[in-house]
Amino acid sequence: MTVNHVSLGPLELADGRWGIGDAARPGAHWVELCPEGFRQHVPRGVGELVPWSRVMSGIRITWGRHARSTSSRGMYTLKGMVADRDGGWLHMTLRDPYEDHQLRFDQHPRPYRAVDALRLEALLRRLTDEGRPRLLGDPEWVGRAAASLAGGKNRWVTGGSLEQAVAEALEAAGTGSS
Repeated sequence: MTVNHVSLGPLELADGRWGIGDAARPGAHWVELCPEGFRQHVPRGVGELVPWSRVMSGIRITWGRHARSTSSRGMYTLKGMVADRDGGWLHMTLRDPYEDHQLRFDQHPRPYRAVDALRLEALLRRLTDEGRPRLLGDPEWVGRAAASLAGGKNRWVTGGSLEQAVAEALEAAGTGSS
C-alpha cells in the first residue's frame, strides 16, 4: 500500500473502478464492483452482471486455473503469500434461481499477501451475510474499507482476527454515500 495506491490482495482501483483481478492487463478476466452488482469482464469485452439482489452467501476465493479445484482453497506460502499464480475464482451462492456461481479473475503481476486476500474474503462474506453487498458498489466506501484493511503485519491470521479487522474497517468506512 502506498499513499496514492491501495490494494487488498486482488482488489484494486483501476481507472476509477474497483475490481478483483488485473483490470489493467489487456485480455484479462476480472470482476468489477459496480453499483448494480458484480460485473464479469472477459478477454473480449464485458460478460455477465450478477445483481447484488441475487448474491446470498458463501462467498469465498479460490486460487488456480480451474474453478472446481478443491485443493486450491488455501494455497499460501510459508512467507504468507498466495502461492498460485494461475488466477482465481470468486465463488458465491445466488438466489432466483438458487445456484452456485463462480466469477473468474486473473492475478496482477505483483504477489498477493495471504492476509490481504483473507481480509478481502472476510469483508465480502460479512457484507453478504448481513445483506449489505450493495456497499461494494460505492467506490468511495470500498476505498475507505480497503484502506482500513490493507497494510499491517503479514502474520498468521485467525477467524477472530479477521472478524475484528473487518468490524474495524466497517466502522472506519461508515454507511456509504448512497
